[in-house]
Amino acid sequence: MWYLCVFYHRLLDYRKPEVESLADLFGAFEDKRRPGNRVLQWRLPQHHHPDSPFYFVDLPSEDVAKNVANRSILVKGIYELWGEGGSYEELEEAVKSYPDERKLPYLGSESTFKITVDSFGKVMSLLEQNERIRGLSYISFKGRVNLKNPDHNFWLMETDDIATNNGLPPVAQRRIFFGREVGGADRKLLPTYQLKSRNYLGPTAMDAEMAFLMANQAQAAPGKLVYDPFVGTGSILVSAAHFGAMTMGADIDIRVVRDGRGPDRNVWSNFKQYGLPMPIALLRADNNLPPWRPGLKEVFDAIICDPPYGVRAGGRKSGGRKLLKGVIGPYTVPDDKRADHIPSTAPYSLAECVHDLLDLAARMLVIGGRLVFFYPVSREEDLCEDHFPEHPCFELVATSEQILSSRYSRVLLTMVKTSSYTEELALAAWMKHLEFKANHSKWLEEGKNLHSSVFSPADVHHSGDSKLSKESKRKYRGKYV
Repeated sequence: MWYLCVFYHRLLDYRKPEVESLADLFGAFEDKRRPGNRVLQWRLPQHHHPDSPFYFVDLPSEDVAKNVANRSILVKGIYELWGEGGSYEELEEAVKSYPDERKLPYLGSESTFKITVDSFGKVMSLLEQNERIRGLSYISFKGRVNLKNPDHNFWLMETDDIATNNGLPPVAQRRIFFGREVGGADRKLLPTYQLKSRNYLGPTAMDAEMAFLMANQAQAAPGKLVYDPFVGTGSILVSAAHFGAMTMGADIDIRVVRDGRGPDRNVWSNFKQYGLPMPIALLRADNNLPPWRPGLKEVFDAIICDPPYGVRAGGRKSGGRKLLKGVIGPYTVPDDKRADHIPSTAPYSLAECVHDLLDLAARMLVIGGRLVFFYPVSREEDLCEDHFPEHPCFELVATSEQILSSRYSRVLLTMVKTSSYTEELALAAWMKHLEFKANHSKWLEEGKNLHSSVFSPADVHHSGDSKLSKESKRKYRGKYV
């Protein structure tokens, strides 16, 4: 059945992938053999820009639609559409022609209801909203109005009817929608988990909204085990634990996972702050030298992480420069110094880091498990799958771009494991890694260049007038939103 899906006008590239991941989680796809087949059908309303927050989506049942909407971060609401039109006369005709057997169960005298008037691209006064509601008198509501806790929520949504450049996706013609709310996102959890109120923070802590999106892409749920090999202060695992998943993390810096900033300000205290289940374990471990015993494999349901790619922090691996260059040999830390010993580390290139991450996921994820991680790309070339790392054990199912500067952006990659790990596939993965590294070594190996490009002063444009013109402020920003 086709539903009207209304998004928040944020993180535009993340909207559809989140809905499709959640639809898969809640059983929308019967064919589980191939992840690539798990794609929903979408279509735009008439005269709408592709970045419009309004989309029609085909979902198999109202239960799936409700579960997706209630769990989503970017879906404002999913609605059973009773009618739409370019004017209120067209809307009335469409609502009247909607089948009575679909409308009558929600109009009875025994139920309560509420009508909300919303708009996109303009602001409507309370007087205008009341006029719009009175204009719906042709719908035979027999129940009582309940504004606080109604049995049924109805929404009247209207887009702007002028073709001015107001900083939003251009709409060629006004469109009006009326429908019954099936479900909607609970954005109240974002202020609850916002970083500024977090007990323990670090420079690479993931924003709460993005962390929840990553957890949704990974399909975190009760009974699943989620691992973050670059756990830091635990922001990503906090979001996974909120959705009921068991969590486990590792970091190369023992001071982060063991000490924090004291007994009451550490990774563990972040989980305690929100009343979430504690992680199964937090390890001091190196992604380049994973600690797992040889026979252990396929234990994680999802791996979610933000690898160090040189913008806020550079990658590090065990060894130290002198040890890696052979200047000194391997050494054993004396027992009396183990408690306070900080192992030496060396630079860890992004290409090597991503290869090790894919190898770890190929070994440790269950079949059907998800690997979700950020990867930086250059905006000087058209974005395509050739720019992303590959592994024969995985299928890339979603890419979501977020622009960092005029030259670089980061893309959230979602991969699904489709094949078990074998030595033959490991060799094929190594060959793909060498080819990928050669094609992208110009900027992958130079974290300093990536950092300077993201924070380049060339992206700040100054003019003689200190105040920007209104037109420059109103320009539609697309993926910068």
